[in-house]
Amino acid sequence: MRYHRRRPCRATVALPMTALAVWAGWFVAGVDPGGEARGEPPSLRPNILLCIADDWGWPDAGAYGNRSVKTPAFDRVAREGVLFEHAFVTSPSCTPSRNSILTGQHHWRLGAGVNLWSSLAPEHPVYPLLLADAGYHVGHWRKAWGPGDFRALGRTENPAGPATKGLRKFLSTRPAKAPFCFWLGSSDPHRPYAPGSGKQAGIDPAGLRVPSDLPDHEIVRSDLADYLFEVERFDRDVAAALAVLEEFGELDTTIVVITGDHGMPFPRHKCHLYDSGTRVPLAIRWPAMVKPGRVVSDFVSLADLAPTFLEAAGLKVPGVMTGRTMLPLLAAEGSGRIDPARDGVLTGRERHTPAQEAPSTAGYPSRAIRTDDYLYIRNYEPDRWPSGCPTGSTKGRDYADCDASPTKRLLIEHRDRPEIRPFFLLAFAKRPAEEFYLLASDPGQTMNLAGDPAHAKAQEAAARRLAAGLEATDDPRARGEGSLLEEGRYFGEVSSR
Repeated sequence: MRYHRRRPCRATVALPMTALAVWAGWFVAGVDPGGEARGEPPSLRPNILLCIADDWGWPDAGAYGNRSVKTPAFDRVAREGVLFEHAFVTSPSCTPSRNSILTGQHHWRLGAGVNLWSSLAPEHPVYPLLLADAGYHVGHWRKAWGPGDFRALGRTENPAGPATKGLRKFLSTRPAKAPFCFWLGSSDPHRPYAPGSGKQAGIDPAGLRVPSDLPDHEIVRSDLADYLFEVERFDRDVAAALAVLEEFGELDTTIVVITGDHGMPFPRHKCHLYDSGTRVPLAIRWPAMVKPGRVVSDFVSLADLAPTFLEAAGLKVPGVMTGRTMLPLLAAEGSGRIDPARDGVLTGRERHTPAQEAPSTAGYPSRAIRTDDYLYIRNYEPDRWPSGCPTGSTKGRDYADCDASPTKRLLIEHRDRPEIRPFFLLAFAKRPAEEFYLLASDPGQTMNLAGDPAHAKAQEAAARRLAAGLEATDDPRARGEGSLLEEGRYFGEVSSR
């Protein structure tokens, strides 16, 4: 095997539907999964195609009602499969989010892999290589694991499998009858953007919905249009992949998943634990299992994908995986809330970039729990800067945990204007140790009610539930050992100051 087994997670979860039950459903439907009973790999194990965008947040797709962006491929998969309303990453930062997807674990369990531009120790099993061991043809195209150095801690191969030159080439080199697992990665809609590209492509900035934590300004609207243009470009890549699957006769034997690694690269979005940073689009198509046209409101984490893929392939899920299989949700008949126990999700953050005062390489450690009713955030180091310090950061940029953009420049350069000041403070000011938002009255999560006596009991209950969840998933922060998560090397560029 490709990893050393770690002690199992202490989380208590409901027993998942097993792959045996999935295959039983296939037999009832008249589908023969192959020679499993004869000790041979089943010939009809599903293929797996994961299409993942870079910095694509919810609800920026037509299937979610956003008419300002055209996403026909995503909308098709949602229409012919299941659309998830409450899908979240475990971390709003590229490397830990992708580490979590690959390992099926909350990122705080992954040592150095908890941070951006890090590494991932070979002791952590990853679903693509487990599938490869089981006879799957595995590969990726463009951005998959990372950014970072996967070799730094001893790995000899990319955790997402070998790099290829696209899905068509990948399928052309597949061994006969082998099922496949392919990671289609994109750098869209990551910055930088070509200014005015959105408007030039036909996206009207004046018609866009501006998030409640950003000012309604023409610069912001134009920036949003440029972002949506790249969302559309990602969707065209997905459409091309679906066409290739149809050409090879594999579309209906493939689990197709479309999602993003975290929220869009705007102030107070990417890197932050509000919905604008952690909530992502998710649609899954799998005709053998999923009835079309369903919309599910259960809370799911992208860490749930790895155990789902493994069980669908008939493999045992490693005990270290804290993600929960989604097979029962996929196989269910109706829409809405399928599993009452899926009423919340945990998210967190450690170091994005070394954005605190030089020479510090510390991050901004936070954890959160999101339910139907509230978002509760625990900030462990409130004296640090959530978006990076104003000047003199180790990264060498001001507010370095916020990507450079016209919107960022607007907030900083005009921070003293009354109409801009509140948004500047939301994005860049220091935050208290606790944040508590009630979603019925504040869906944009801009009014912190932590410390309000009227909501003290609800806040305390949320804090207890978060603490229990972190303890159950063996978070070092829950043990008072958070410093262990800040020791990993940053493999990106830092200031030479």
